[in-house]
Amino acid sequence: MIALDRDRMRATIQRSCKPHFRGHVEEVSGVLVEAQGVPSAVGEICRIELRQGAIDAEVVGFRGTRTLLMPHGNIDGIAPGQNVFALERSFSIQVGEDLLGRTLDGFGAPLDGRSLPSGGTPRSVRQEAPPPLQRPPIREALTTGVRAIDGLNTLGRGQRLGIFAGSGVGKSTLLGQITRGTDADVVVVCLVGERGREVEDFRSQVLGEEGLKRSVLVVATSDRPPIERYLAPFVAVTIAEHFRDQGGDVLLVLDSMTRFALASREIGLAAGEPPTVRGFPPSFFATVPKLVERMGRTTSGSITGLLTVLLEGDDPHEPVADTLRGLLDGHLLLSRDLAAEGHYPAIDVLQSLSRLMPELADADHLAAAGAMRADLAAYQAGRDLIDIGAYREGANARLDQALARLPAIQAFLRQGTHDPTTLDETREFLSLIAAAGHEEQA
Repeated sequence: MIALDRDRMRATIQRSCKPHFRGHVEEVSGVLVEAQGVPSAVGEICRIELRQGAIDAEVVGFRGTRTLLMPHGNIDGIAPGQNVFALERSFSIQVGEDLLGRTLDGFGAPLDGRSLPSGGTPRSVRQEAPPPLQRPPIREALTTGVRAIDGLNTLGRGQRLGIFAGSGVGKSTLLGQITRGTDADVVVVCLVGERGREVEDFRSQVLGEEGLKRSVLVVATSDRPPIERYLAPFVAVTIAEHFRDQGGDVLLVLDSMTRFALASREIGLAAGEPPTVRGFPPSFFATVPKLVERMGRTTSGSITGLLTVLLEGDDPHEPVADTLRGLLDGHLLLSRDLAAEGHYPAIDVLQSLSRLMPELADADHLAAAGAMRADLAAYQAGRDLIDIGAYREGANARLDQALARLPAIQAFLRQGTHDPTTLDETREFLSLIAAAGHEEQA
């Protein structure tokens, strides 16, 4: 313990003895500050001295001999000529077990009116992903409590799953069901670009008192600077990595990746990057894989990622959705038509897929899930004839079986927001519905 204190003291003295390069603010343009004489690298932190106090800023690029800085806060009070110091370090946050139950902003500072506990470990938010050969196979299922997921799109501990949805189809409600019903040890939720009024609702109603005790909430609302909305997912995944390295199974919810993408676009365009597909800069498409790959399973624990994508105009092929679909281990598509029918959660089973389900479910589970998917596909193919009254029983034996089992299937797929189901119960219900189909055929 004494040796550890000495090492910390030695490191502090060494840092304080290093020369601090000082420059000055040349220009303030939009959300960017241009500084002269600050030799810092991209991603490092500088400190701008204001008339009263100081503000940290992150290096996001260069323009000639000027360093482009994005302040960690509002630009109010920043003026040309003010001193800028290069801190020669990347942005880091304090992590520790005491973060459970806390609500932080996108920079890792407390939002709940309480100070952060002392004794936390500093951890840089820019970390490399675990090496590919140090990732054990994902063989254990993670319970979400939602039958349509556990039964037909089984999720593994360490899997990355996308939830693709338009606005107003129950995405936030589904996330609440999952965070309450999961058997993960720790839940880390990152809300990016949300309305401010929704934060307390999420804390008190979605997570609840019990859920909050094992959760950490990172929030960057829509009115916050783009750098905060950009950094919030990195802060959240850094916190999740801490609990993973302690041996925990962590559920990481990022809502939403679309608003993270918009913040990335604001920063990239302000820094002078050329716009590409729908205005997104090249840096966005390079950054997303680095964020996603930090999730997964290691020899210590796991981070299971649920990443939501807000579909513009309900278009499942817009750039953010296309980029993430190729990086993730599966996706859930929420249907506006199902939501309009009062079918919640509005998961379109036939358009959803868990790539790891064959490795996680046994043969009986896979057979029962396959039978339910086949029934839904048969009903979908014949639905137009049924709706106009043109179908007659006996014309298609496969469709007749699907119609006979449809009430049970719909009862299975529809679920109340406070009605979690264990994984064993979900498998039992699937088997009962499949057995009923065999009895009908007999």
